[in-house]
Amino acid sequence: MKILITAFEPFGGDAINPTERLLMDIGKEPIEGTEIHTRLLPVVFDECADKLLETVAEIRPDAVVCCGLASGRTSITPEQIAINLKEVPKESSVADNQGNRPYNERVNPEGPDGLFSLLPVRAMTDNMKEQGIPASISYSAGTFICNNTMYALLDHIRTNRLPMIGGFVHFPASTEMAASKPGLPSLSHDTMLNGLKIMIETIVKESFRD
Repeated sequence: MKILITAFEPFGGDAINPTERLLMDIGKEPIEGTEIHTRLLPVVFDECADKLLETVAEIRPDAVVCCGLASGRTSITPEQIAINLKEVPKESSVADNQGNRPYNERVNPEGPDGLFSLLPVRAMTDNMKEQGIPASISYSAGTFICNNTMYALLDHIRTNRLPMIGGFVHFPASTEMAASKPGLPSLSHDTMLNGLKIMIETIVKESFRD
């Protein structure tokens, strides 16, 4: 099964993004039944989606797992739904890596308000928890770059009726990242890497079951 894994570059003033390191390490050991491809995406509105969809057209994967950082979360959280909205709240100081701060803009003006993940998020979450990894389903991917990417991917699959599945997973800060931010919830890199492997294995098993 050909699986594309994506991650993001650092943003928001941080020197690292734990998902970038996951991307570097996920392909080092073979995962049975898979052909793993990876791609790092920019933290820039719309450009993130364009880069992803270019890669999808190039690789033609069976499944896409987009990975992103949700600093402050305490567990690995597969996202259940993406919404058709790009927005940085006016009171927020956050911007993408080119300084863009869209407000009340749709990802696709002609698209539906929301799109559900096509990944087996419940099985992925259950399998991680069974192996002692903190995990839970998330019902909000936010309105920033991660949601922009997830919605664009699902909308692309929907409109082109592609024979593939895809979705998004948020990871908490790594212990390395949290070292300079006392009190920030975090998981070790090894724990998050193991969680990603379990999710990939789950995707393969569930696909063959179907």
